[in-house]
Amino acid sequence: MSVMKNRAVLRWLVPVTAGVAVIGGGAAVGTFAAGADPALPPRSAAQLLEDLRTSRLDGLSGTVVQRADLGLPPIAALAGRAAGNDLAGLVSGTHTLRVWYGGEDRQRLALVDTLGEQDILRNGRDVWTWNSRENTATHRLLPADAPDRATVPATPADAADRALEAIDPTTAVTVGRTATVAGRDAYELVLTPRDKASLVHQVRIALDAKEHVPLRLQVLADGQDEPAFQVAFTQVDFRTPEADQFRFNPPPGVKVTEATEGERPGPAGKRFDRKDAEKPDVRTVGTGWTTVVVAKIGDAATGDGAKPGADAPDAQMLTQVLGDLPKVSGDWGSGRLLSGKLFSVLLTDDGRVIAGLVTPERLYQAAKG
Repeated sequence: MSVMKNRAVLRWLVPVTAGVAVIGGGAAVGTFAAGADPALPPRSAAQLLEDLRTSRLDGLSGTVVQRADLGLPPIAALAGRAAGNDLAGLVSGTHTLRVWYGGEDRQRLALVDTLGEQDILRNGRDVWTWNSRENTATHRLLPADAPDRATVPATPADAADRALEAIDPTTAVTVGRTATVAGRDAYELVLTPRDKASLVHQVRIALDAKEHVPLRLQVLADGQDEPAFQVAFTQVDFRTPEADQFRFNPPPGVKVTEATEGERPGPAGKRFDRKDAEKPDVRTVGTGWTTVVVAKIGDAATGDGAKPGADAPDAQMLTQVLGDLPKVSGDWGSGRLLSGKLFSVLLTDDGRVIAGLVTPERLYQAAKG
């Protein structure tokens, strides 16, 4: 199976954070030679991109460690919990995940921490989620005509996929130093935005020298020497996992919820229908790495005057955090600002969310326009 022909596989092979997922722009391919240890035959950036496009992957298992230091308050984890997705907390701190890939319709992800484990499994049309702390599980049956794409997101590959779709003059692509990742020799592709208004300094993707699969992804913020975000395999095996790895056997006493078509699992066993979360009015401003996303989500985007239900403590906590964000105003209006090392988010009082891998000033320009 070709990694590049099946975008789902590539997305599943590259760990990435939500903030990096909006990476845009493109690349002018450079031809610098790789250097440093380990000693590998020189490859140009164009050759490495072709290696990636033509690589084939039938199976994989391994351990992934993700580290994020985005300079953000704990709002991301709160937002995830309020929306029923504890995995959204991956955008901060250090996390260890176990991953298994056995084909387009067989994937598994396990997030392990000191308080328990959370699993997501897909086996054919069956998708299971399990939370060991709450001893709850949700089962969903995919439609027969569901696209053949990976259901479980998680490893060094969605960001690489988006980066490879960005081949145009807004980015310089060169070859960095060779490296050893998870005990395997790797080349390194370096993506550097040409637009200085971007908060992203570089994206570095380490590719396995033999399998041509991303083993590590690092994102460096402007003016920073250490990655603001890194996700990398610490152990990897390219053999296809046994079929038993993708079968979910509910532990004793587990509470299983059956999700009907159109529903997604919510927190504490609650369920949400898609019609309850209609897609907001979304548009983009600009191009490349400085693209700004503008979404109209209704009044009081900042949380001022919000009235979460009494049975929604996480939503109340999220509203409180939003209310603690710095107030900003200008000829564009007023609102609150969430800023980190790699991106900025403006929540306006008239119900817009404006975000990008850019400085707040660029957001204010978009808000005015």
